[in-house]
Amino acid sequence: MTGNLLAALATALSLLIVDLVVPGVNIANFPAALIAAVVIGAVNGSVKPVLSALSLPLNFISFGAFSLVVNGICFFLAAALVPGFSAHGLVAFIVGPVVLSLASTFINSYFAQKNLLKGSEETKKAELPSR
Repeated sequence: MTGNLLAALATALSLLIVDLVVPGVNIANFPAALIAAVVIGAVNGSVKPVLSALSLPLNFISFGAFSLVVNGICFFLAAALVPGFSAHGLVAFIVGPVVLSLASTFINSYFAQKNLLKGSEETKKAELPSR
């Protein structure tokens, strides 16, 4: 539970970084970023596998470069579903998801380094002492 909340928080912070770095991406406020983070997770979990499977021949022909387009479609779908989050233009379509992925990876690795992702009390109680 704590891991999911921290992952959503990391994605929301990453979206705020994308808002600063990528022209064409606008996020109104932090609650909109949190909602967008949850919607991006839902879209990536439900729509992206279907799009990836349907675009497999194009992805094969382009040596994987078409996956940038699939990521852009998912990013724009999330932007269309969340009020206060918008993405306009080709730069936002291609560069936005890449910057989001890089920033999210950096923030998640920071959380993992500080043992925040797996440092909940349930996991500490579940570990058996070694002899």
